[in-house]
Amino acid sequence: MSLTSEATVYVMAAMAVVCVALLIWLWPQLARQGLRQVLGRLAAIGVTQVAILAAFACWLNSSYQFFGSWGELFGDTETTPVGVTQASIGNGARSGLSPKESLLQPASSEQLNRVSGLPSGPVAVNGRVESVKIIGRRTGVVDPAFVYLPPQYFQKAYARQRFPVIVALSGYPGSIFNLAEHLRVSQTAGKLQKSGQMQPTIIVMIRPTIAPPRDTECVDVPGGPQTETFLAKDLPESLKSAYRVGHDASAWGVMGYSSGGSCALQLTMRNPGVYTTAGALSPDYKVKDDPTTGNLFGSGPGRVARINEHDLMWRLRHLPAPQVSVLVAESKHGERGYPQTRAFINAVKAPMHVASIQPDQGSHNFPTWVREMPGTLHWMSQQLTFPQDVVPRQHPKKTTTPEPAPTGGRP
Repeated sequence: MSLTSEATVYVMAAMAVVCVALLIWLWPQLARQGLRQVLGRLAAIGVTQVAILAAFACWLNSSYQFFGSWGELFGDTETTPVGVTQASIGNGARSGLSPKESLLQPASSEQLNRVSGLPSGPVAVNGRVESVKIIGRRTGVVDPAFVYLPPQYFQKAYARQRFPVIVALSGYPGSIFNLAEHLRVSQTAGKLQKSGQMQPTIIVMIRPTIAPPRDTECVDVPGGPQTETFLAKDLPESLKSAYRVGHDASAWGVMGYSSGGSCALQLTMRNPGVYTTAGALSPDYKVKDDPTTGNLFGSGPGRVARINEHDLMWRLRHLPAPQVSVLVAESKHGERGYPQTRAFINAVKAPMHVASIQPDQGSHNFPTWVREMPGTLHWMSQQLTFPQDVVPRQHPKKTTTPEPAPTGGRP
């Protein structure tokens, strides 16, 4: 049974019910005096509580897909496979890469099938969402992703166009399921594009937690997971190898909620040659060590410099402002980060640009972020270039007419 299946939830719930029933049935015997009975009561209560908590945790994980497999739960992450199968791209063609060079491959649709409201029917009318694995050539990371391809991607009129890209990042310990089902990223983008409020854009939904259960905060950890390299180098390279996406940074944006929003700001301000636009919903502006992250910055003389470089307020005070555009969203009442968001907005200077969404009320949760999603996508779409360039035409190879054989010779 997979970790996220309904069967697992039912089995764990049944085990919890059995434990409660046994506790009630055996309690009269355990209620007697004596050390053995006391220890029996403690063990029975402990086992019952663990069973109830495990059932609840399985139900919660099945609903929100924090961990996609038993291996992820216990820290056994996948590594790049040898001889990757050839990836099929959105228009039905192949990427032209050999198996060893393939940087994107199809993935299981188990999670995708549980998402409601995804496009169906003719792809040239409604678009499509694909389940894939992103292969990190530099980092060796294999990370699942959902890729939304707009209807125009499949239409003949756009057959030679490269499309802008928005990379959507989940929070910690969130998943791509959260982005698709609870944040409604692709569904919202589809509605905005159909109504003309957003240009045709490819949406890539991916989790920044590449070494679960550790929260790496999109940092290249010294001697550890290289999350920034994966998201700033491996991910764009993988997508460019398989889809018709823009090749210039002006066509690339990144957004996210909670720690995913923090990552979006970090990636854009630290890598303006890769991402020129960021949308951050309820972000933090400084990366800190905590029990879920472990030591993110290593030790030695370079530690302080690495900490400062991931402090966005420090960067705005001490480094030249990058030529990027960012949007930050934070509720005035109900979220703790509003003062920090106002300080960040006030610290931004040219050539960097900042916009904001500041609802009067809201909490650090999906209902708030869903309300902010349409405005964020609309604004990001206005910043990205499209059409950026075209796919070169494939001209037929020239053939030479063979010279006639000399008279009297062999043909």
